[in-house]
Amino acid sequence: MKVQPRSKFFGLAAAFGSALGLIGPSAAAEKMTGIHSSMVMSQSMPFIAQEAGLFRKHNLDFQLVYISSSGMVTAAMLAGDAEVALTGGVGFVRAFAQGSTDFVFIGSVKNILTHSIISGAELKRPEDLKGKRIGVTRIGSNSHYFTVQVVRRLGLDPVRDVTFIQTGGATENLAALFNGSIDAATMTAPADAQAVARGYRFLLYGRDMRLPYAAASFAVRRSVMAKRPQAIGQFMRAMTEAARILQTDKEFIYKVLGKQWRVTDRKVLDAAYDSEIKALEPRLDLKAEAFKAILDEVAEIDPRARKVKPEDLIDRRYLDEMEKSGFFEKLWAKG
Repeated sequence: MKVQPRSKFFGLAAAFGSALGLIGPSAAAEKMTGIHSSMVMSQSMPFIAQEAGLFRKHNLDFQLVYISSSGMVTAAMLAGDAEVALTGGVGFVRAFAQGSTDFVFIGSVKNILTHSIISGAELKRPEDLKGKRIGVTRIGSNSHYFTVQVVRRLGLDPVRDVTFIQTGGATENLAALFNGSIDAATMTAPADAQAVARGYRFLLYGRDMRLPYAAASFAVRRSVMAKRPQAIGQFMRAMTEAARILQTDKEFIYKVLGKQWRVTDRKVLDAAYDSEIKALEPRLDLKAEAFKAILDEVAEIDPRARKVKPEDLIDRRYLDEMEKSGFFEKLWAKG
């Protein structure tokens, strides 16, 4: 059963989401629409939940829609086109600082950045990025923030010394690197592993830097949560079970990720999984320092962000409930 789009903006995205087949079981189930913004492992929980039957188990009729930036995701959520989003936190934090305090984060998949900068063999060391074109998904995205931080640490000016090229998404970033329209690209798994498999190299392996950042988090509106607390709770339990599968059943995950990424190369899947899994939160924990990093970034262009505390952005009620009820303990006690 489809969830009908409620705005023109949402129509095209909803059509794409319908094509993914992430639609729940029955009219009796709680209907819910969610958005994700990137085809990456840290945003794979809804796909895992669908394949494992977790939405049906938790009585949800769930539709997933892809929108390729946190800013556009924020706009769709403001329009009421979805109840929940899994995306980078920057779009919602900016909106919150501007007065949209209805937004809140209820869980996180990844609280650090795991991007790397990939290039051809002509670039020998990170300092060689000076004067070069670097592909990022969008200005203001996770990939852009990571690259700005790296460039500064190299003693370069991110405005004068490099040129950022917006490619639109992870797939487009990879294509731009392959066709030579950029000199280097900032990527996460699986795109970085796919590039390496084609002969490109890690110019800078960013996972070791462990930069705090709310890179993939679940966001809702407080008003929606007040009206549908049970449905949001059902969703979070499904996501928590999906997170456990992600951590414990590699073969099942490869089937899911291979299908969604359209990747069959076992070496690429191994490289993507092994490099990313250690950065993910098995219990969807929220880390204040991850949101502080975004607030500090936003404050550089919007002073209102300085008045916002990380705690203002976070609601732990569902995580606390799963802890107190023994849900986490029972889930992780399974063989």
